[in-house]
Amino acid sequence: MTERKTGAPKAPTVTRGEQMLALRKRRMAAAPPILRGGFRPFFFGAAAWGVIALALWLCSLAGLFQLPTALEPVAWHRHEMIFGFIGAAVAGFLLTAIPNWTGRLPIAGRPLLALFSLWAAARIGLLFSTVVGILPAAILDVGFFATLTAVGAREVLAAKNRNVPIIVMALLFTLVDAADYAGSEGLMWDVGWQAAIALVIIMISVIGGRIIPSFTRNWMAKQGEKEGLPTQPAPLDVLVIAGTVICLLFWLVLPGNQLTGLLLILAAALQLLRLSRWGGMRAMSDPLVLILHVGYAWIPAGLLLLGLSVGGFDVPRSAAVHALTAGAMTTMVLAVMTRATLGHTGRTLKANRPTVVLYISVTIGALVRIAASLGLGPYRLLLDIGGFAWIAALALFLAIYGPMLWQARAE
Repeated sequence: MTERKTGAPKAPTVTRGEQMLALRKRRMAAAPPILRGGFRPFFFGAAAWGVIALALWLCSLAGLFQLPTALEPVAWHRHEMIFGFIGAAVAGFLLTAIPNWTGRLPIAGRPLLALFSLWAAARIGLLFSTVVGILPAAILDVGFFATLTAVGAREVLAAKNRNVPIIVMALLFTLVDAADYAGSEGLMWDVGWQAAIALVIIMISVIGGRIIPSFTRNWMAKQGEKEGLPTQPAPLDVLVIAGTVICLLFWLVLPGNQLTGLLLILAAALQLLRLSRWGGMRAMSDPLVLILHVGYAWIPAGLLLLGLSVGGFDVPRSAAVHALTAGAMTTMVLAVMTRATLGHTGRTLKANRPTVVLYISVTIGALVRIAASLGLGPYRLLLDIGGFAWIAALALFLAIYGPMLWQARAE
């Protein structure tokens, strides 16, 4: 008989997915700590740019210099607070949440650096758009959000994850960013910045409705509480979010209609009812939990002010806008950034005293800014006090949490 020859055993077939996973693991290991997760550069960048952009705005208002942007100063301030500061925080949140949703490794290393560099280039380009031109700045800025959306969609779709609506919101944010540029150039109705505010408020309503009752429930359970724990009643959640979407759509399309004002006030009442079911008052001894409730409380407050403004009451629109931006958005951004930084860098989920000062400072900043719009004191003085308090909150974040973002995870 002829002896049968046996060759070396075949190497196992490696799929493309496994190759990509191995590549990401190598990137994570080789990258400096600041590039080992999307929250690291983008949370740091959001806080740093918030300080810089608002300081530049206050200095320009004081007449110290003229901003070198092609946009009107108010339009630049508005754009950079929403698409620059909030946009970076949203990017950091998505790039951190998506791996948790999908079970896939986070974007890290050079790809993360390239994405962050695109965001930073857009900020510089728009600030100096009198030199580089508004079109290159717009391409960089819109290109950043388009790239972020594409990266998020790839991850969520590859994992067949249920969070596709969040990716759709990111796509819409890209489109309204483009619309804001078009509106500022007179190419269309100037509604991009309002649509961006509406989108972020809807994002907070959706994501806040998941994390706030969950974190509150977990904290209460650790305290030994077993009754009256917050839940997420799906019918009420759907009703509140749907009502908020509808009233904000009316605000965009029919901003001066009294029906719009009534719908905004009704949505505020629904949002307040939803918040009241989460037991925030019972978590007052834990600032990390309490600040989430405070941040969310600005949504019904802002919608109420906006409804009164639209409905013909003597409430300036800027008061409502700043309740939603300096109040809801900024407070929720800092609440999430502080908690996520602690958790994802291996620290104990506990707010130290400087963090509590940070939370107080951002709350004072929002209150004083709204007071300025309502004419409750000298406008410029209140504007400066509110701005300084807001800057102080972000500067405290950089001082306390910046080193955590740059350092390796604590073991």
